[in-house]
Amino acid sequence: MASTLADITDALLRSYERDGGINHFDGTNLPSEESVNRLCSDFMRLLFPGFFDQDPLHRDAVPATTGRRVEEVHRRLVTELEKCLRFSRNPDPAAAASALAMAVLGELPDIRRAVHTDVVAAYEGDPAARSVEEIILSYPCVLVISLQRIAHALYRREVPLLPRMMTEYGHERTGADIHPGARIGSHFFIDHCTGVVIGETARIGNHVKIYQGVTLGAKSFVTDDQGRPVKGVQRHPRLDDHVVVYPGATILGGDTVIGEHCVVGSNVWLMESMPPNTIAYYQGDQASIIRPRKPRGTGNETASDWVI
Repeated sequence: MASTLADITDALLRSYERDGGINHFDGTNLPSEESVNRLCSDFMRLLFPGFFDQDPLHRDAVPATTGRRVEEVHRRLVTELEKCLRFSRNPDPAAAASALAMAVLGELPDIRRAVHTDVVAAYEGDPAARSVEEIILSYPCVLVISLQRIAHALYRREVPLLPRMMTEYGHERTGADIHPGARIGSHFFIDHCTGVVIGETARIGNHVKIYQGVTLGAKSFVTDDQGRPVKGVQRHPRLDDHVVVYPGATILGGDTVIGEHCVVGSNVWLMESMPPNTIAYYQGDQASIIRPRKPRGTGNETASDWVI
């Protein structure tokens, strides 16, 4: 047992030599967590001007303020991208970082259009919502989905490290873990957010709503001859348009497709596809039951048949 601080120091130094796999000595400078978190905050200010400032943003000041923010974000984004590309041994990281930063910033208007649909989906999908302002300022889904959409733009361009660091900032703040590789359509709403996990190869259509504790995960991994997981293969499910997934549901598998207008009930465990317009639920101690949803207005439906 170490008795002095010098003993502890010596023990750590020996550990660094013995357990070297978690050291980063003599390597490239890695992205700064503090700078990446600040980037995330400033990206949110560019997406939602006037919402996250201490002072009011007047319309006549918007052009100059936006210009300054774009320049500052560009400068710091290039710096962090260059670190990422040096880590991946890009032959010309400085030039590649500058081009990547311009490409991603150029996507912000389109990302902002998608994010607007997410805010609309939250307002229309939650009867407790009193205003769009309330949603932007206090609904965790706005932060985590917005940052995932930006991180996805980096992920598509095969940027290492930075996309995961950005989505982890959202994860820390909201409790929802959305991989930057997931493809997400318009009007996406995560109600409450806490405990949601969405894997790298998940595909989510338009007008999808999920609740807390939902997992879109992998059923199994394809492995190589050494028993190591093969990267990049389809491992996570696909949710088509107008799907609702209630709290605690787990949907697994790269070949699992949840068809349009399906409802997945609370705590349901699914490893099989659902045809469009069906509902999955538990009944007593039985496994999940999948049956057609009853159309509204027949007089025979229950709340679980049609609640969205």
